[in-house]
Amino acid sequence: MEKITPDDIRYPDLAEKRFNKRYAGNPEYIFLPQSTNEVIEAVQDAVNTKRRPVVRSGGHCLEGFVADPTVQVLIDMSLMTRISYDTEKSAFAVEAGATVGELYRRLFLGWGVLLPAGEYPGIGVGGHILGGAFGFLCREYGLAADHLYGVEVVTVDAAGKAHSVVATRETDDPNRALWWAHTGGGGGNFGIVTRYWLRSPDASGVEPTAALPKAPTSVTTFRVSWDWKHIDEASFTHLVKNFGAWALENSHPDSPFSRLFSLIFLHHRNLGSIEIKGLATGPNATHLITEHLADIAGPIGLPYTQQIEISAWLQFALNPFPELFQTGFDKVHMKGKDAFFRQPFTESQIATAWKYLTADLSIGGMLAMATYGGKVNSLAPDATASPQRDSILDVACNTGWLGPQGAAASLDWVRNFYKDLFADRGGVPVPNEQTDGCMINHPDTDLTEAQWNQSGIPWSTFYYKENYPRLQQVKAKWDPLNIFYHALSIKAE
Repeated sequence: MEKITPDDIRYPDLAEKRFNKRYAGNPEYIFLPQSTNEVIEAVQDAVNTKRRPVVRSGGHCLEGFVADPTVQVLIDMSLMTRISYDTEKSAFAVEAGATVGELYRRLFLGWGVLLPAGEYPGIGVGGHILGGAFGFLCREYGLAADHLYGVEVVTVDAAGKAHSVVATRETDDPNRALWWAHTGGGGGNFGIVTRYWLRSPDASGVEPTAALPKAPTSVTTFRVSWDWKHIDEASFTHLVKNFGAWALENSHPDSPFSRLFSLIFLHHRNLGSIEIKGLATGPNATHLITEHLADIAGPIGLPYTQQIEISAWLQFALNPFPELFQTGFDKVHMKGKDAFFRQPFTESQIATAWKYLTADLSIGGMLAMATYGGKVNSLAPDATASPQRDSILDVACNTGWLGPQGAAASLDWVRNFYKDLFADRGGVPVPNEQTDGCMINHPDTDLTEAQWNQSGIPWSTFYYKENYPRLQQVKAKWDPLNIFYHALSIKAE
């Protein structure tokens, strides 16, 4: 297989394929495999020459796990995009280079079904599904990883030999632990995923139209916006409390609101607005939205704009909330810090948010809260490698900037904001009655640093909790030479 080196016309485009422009790598060469055998060949070459390999699917890792100056060999999965129905496994086979948008398109046009995956269509399924993967329909259908039937992985044994292995969720599969590790264990840990098989655990029969959830006939979206100049601390506090109280009340699996997903964007005041965006499905979608906004927006008593639209499923899936992914979205330098909440924000946390979001700084940042739970909360913490199964919110402190000159102020703002939100627990969302760690698909290397994590709790607990020892066992068995690693990779026992 051909090695793409810096003097190849394709190298600059491939080397620049990354969402977070804060990081940059300079691999000696790049492989573009088109089959599992070629992935094996690429990995074996790296092992034989003692070069560090990493894999990339969509290029949307939020930390520098792939775009790392120490990486010598980049294996890019962009040409492995086949999607089909595997009659032997009664499951959809999806190669790791496909994007979420292409997966949505093929599943819907071919069979009228969907996978409840991420929000941005350009994300690659390769690194997305194995981190758990939540998105707009998670409350109705669960995480994407909850529908993972099997996985094909290229691993390296203790003798340094690369080979492929297939692992499924069947109870008699001797490789079942490897399948389980890919239901939330994160990328870059055990090997290189070349193919997923997708089939819902409760699916029956062999027809492809019954293997995954049926797509909705339509999606009803809503947008609400307040001008920041109308917001004072009392109304801000009221709004955040309302959103948290609604999430707490409606996060259980059998909630009638499981068909509704909502995001509140508490932008920094200098950005001009506070927004709520979301969607609902089903024949009573508009009613669900009306009730949701009556509980959250109505009591504030402030003027706001409201917009409700109905679109076909695929139209929405391939271009959801276009303003979130507008031109320039892929040129940003950013830092995101994620946290799961089991209970709403406290008075103190709301006051901290007010302080940082109204600070007299020229910052492009926000505090975002996404409603969580629903179907996600129907599984036991150890059923998959994604252990947070009773949360009500996924919360993120985010900031972005366009050049080196904005880095210091932006990083200082977002790191101290997050630290002060959890000031009584070492600056981090330790698993307790209110918070429950973080999502590995939203990695944050600050958790490894004593300056930002003063809890005394290791970073692994925030992502994996009690599941970490099982993941360590899988790591020891399937990557004994630690060929695949990064700043937050699983360490063998």
